[in-house]
Amino acid sequence: MTGVSGVTGRATLPALGWDDAWTEAWQAAAPGAGHLPARVVAAHRGTWDVLTAAGAAALEGRVAGRLRHEAGPAELPVVGDWVVVDARPAERSATVHAVLPRRTQLRRKAPADHGAPFQVLAANVDVVLVATSLNRELNPRRIERYLAMAWESGARPVVVLTKVDLARDPVEVAVAEAQLEEVAAGVPVVATSAVSGEGIGAIRAFLWAGRTVALVGSSGVGKSTLANALLGEERLLVRAIREDDARGRHTTVSRQLVALPDGEGLLLDTPGLRELGLWDDGAGLDLAFADVARAAEACRFTDCRHEGEPGCAVRAALDDGSLGADRFEGWQRLAREERFRALEMDAVARRAERKRWAAIGKAGAARSKAERGAWGR
Repeated sequence: MTGVSGVTGRATLPALGWDDAWTEAWQAAAPGAGHLPARVVAAHRGTWDVLTAAGAAALEGRVAGRLRHEAGPAELPVVGDWVVVDARPAERSATVHAVLPRRTQLRRKAPADHGAPFQVLAANVDVVLVATSLNRELNPRRIERYLAMAWESGARPVVVLTKVDLARDPVEVAVAEAQLEEVAAGVPVVATSAVSGEGIGAIRAFLWAGRTVALVGSSGVGKSTLANALLGEERLLVRAIREDDARGRHTTVSRQLVALPDGEGLLLDTPGLRELGLWDDGAGLDLAFADVARAAEACRFTDCRHEGEPGCAVRAALDDGSLGADRFEGWQRLAREERFRALEMDAVARRAERKRWAAIGKAGAARSKAERGAWGR
């Protein structure tokens, strides 16, 4: 665990991202005597590596029984969280008593066996680098999905086009950048090559002390290679993509938070996501598809579904070419997914409410039976 954080010497809270707002959150949490703030830098099955300002090495954290009992699956610590711990440096261990309220959280619809409606992938991220490569993995629809997730989290997205050294000519890179700029709708797009170093300096413009940057994208797009270029050393494992289909294998197997050199902040590398079901409140979708949202503001009806209603400004924009058909189809796909999720959550809430009232009714019947028995005595 000693090298997981990449922090050399004794960690300081500001170097881990602590600021005055976190001090206020800490005071509001009313920690117990002897408790310390710590940052979660890696997550394992049932344990978390945490860093405090009291020692240079990460401690193996386990959640206290009360927290495990009271917290839902989405409320347990994730990488990037600030937590309240009882640290035991001599034992290289710590007990996690509470999770401070998250400023931002990257989340997706949880897999069916996760036990919660959504899964939190990382917390307290300031910038999300959405990576895609200059090969067959360049998929605009997938980028739209990642951007919606990034906007919904509360972080600032940046699109990173990797492996531009693979281009046969500069025109190929220019075409890919233009394609991504259309999809990203105002989000910065940076073309990079870890081989030549192109664009790495531009990425560093989004990094500074105390800032947490997450690197997301599908397998094989070069996330770990880009991370190593930013770290200035081969710290993360890199595997080549398969030549037959240009797809990558999962290299990063768990999320981990590492310190960037020269106090440039912290970098969170994530595994490639095979599934990215959105968990969105609508705000992320509107920001990812700002062009569609702007057109929709002029629709005659505020609840227009853009499916043939009279006075639909979105359809008018499609007809005059000011809104691209691909963009609208991408928005439709994710909007349908969002509506289905809302209906799904309504159904879950209704089932929970029925169970609650059934339990209340059962308890009431038991009390009535007991009272009738008492009157008969």
